[in-house]
Amino acid sequence: MWDNLTCWPATPRGQVVVLACPFNLSPIQDRNVSRSCTEEGWTHLEPGPYPDACGFDDKESGLDEQQLKVFYSSVKMGYTTGYSLSLATLLVAMTILSLFRKLHCTRNYIHMHLFVSFILRAVSVFIKDLILFDHPESDNCSEVSVGCKAAMVLFQYCVMANFFWLLVEGLYLHTLLVVSFFSERKYFWGYILIGWGLPSIFIMAWTIIRIYLEDHGCWDIINSPLLWWILRAPILTSILVNFILFIRIIRILVQKLQPPDVGKSNSSSYSRLTKSTLLLIPLFGVHYTMFAFFPNNFKDDVKIVFELVVGSFQGFVVAVLYCFLNGEVQAELRRKWRRWNLKGILGRGRNYQHPSGGSLGATCSTQVSMLTRGSPSGRRSSSFQAEDSLV
Repeated sequence: MWDNLTCWPATPRGQVVVLACPFNLSPIQDRNVSRSCTEEGWTHLEPGPYPDACGFDDKESGLDEQQLKVFYSSVKMGYTTGYSLSLATLLVAMTILSLFRKLHCTRNYIHMHLFVSFILRAVSVFIKDLILFDHPESDNCSEVSVGCKAAMVLFQYCVMANFFWLLVEGLYLHTLLVVSFFSERKYFWGYILIGWGLPSIFIMAWTIIRIYLEDHGCWDIINSPLLWWILRAPILTSILVNFILFIRIIRILVQKLQPPDVGKSNSSSYSRLTKSTLLLIPLFGVHYTMFAFFPNNFKDDVKIVFELVVGSFQGFVVAVLYCFLNGEVQAELRRKWRRWNLKGILGRGRNYQHPSGGSLGATCSTQVSMLTRGSPSGRRSSSFQAEDSLV
């Protein structure tokens, strides 16, 4: 029997089944609940309802059962809208960065991998919701198909990979500002291992342990603390490291944006620093630190809205800031648009070549070649200026 929180296995009449409280709901360890199997069916929960037996307050949010259903339905609608908008925007951004060869460089390659991680995260959320909410196998007690469990494994991998690619963005930008010279090609393969490889290791370990420790239902509910921390610890570590990198980069920006003249006004520098800080927050996922290290029972309704609804729009914000509002992308789009217009006007598209086609706007190719010939300090400065093109 599935009571929406715990699966009660088939039991002969006259026996008592004792189970541990769901880990994600009970802040107190070593608490149990029990039911007896009688001729009339299962008895009521003992020693009482889940809030009393497991030590959590279901009235903390001030919502009754009907209000909770409306709340969760609204949350689902909110994050579905956010992921749909992010998915559409990210697909367009990926198309732009892929089609224009002059936008191909290490920095944009990393952006593209981050976009792919956001796309996979959105798709995995849609698959998970389709299986859990629209599939008859989602009662967590009956035998479920391997595909249902595989969908949950894919979801957990995509979420973790997304956090690790946010970490890669922080590592790359910090390396540009701190390291005098480094091989971008070698570092890029290391970033790929971090972004896609490390999550696969943790998810493989989680899958194997889950098979032997808690192989029931569709794997959408986690009761074991060990399984919970296998997923939570790497994500929390990536958030913490990215926050440290964010602080270090802001300190470097403060030093670089200080005016050389003592008597000069600092208003312009503070304005650029504010813009740079706001620009880096969605790229580093700094907003996740607000609730990442709070207790599990801290204002669940607030955490749910922030993590699910607000977090679902992060892909949209990143795509807009680092593609559509990027100066290099805009310059390349304008150049192509002018070239297409001139070809249409002249009617000789195959034979016509725009006389200034290679000189409009700064592109990754020209920047990379200039950085290679320049000094190490100039290389770091120019690379960061490209990243900070909105400022």
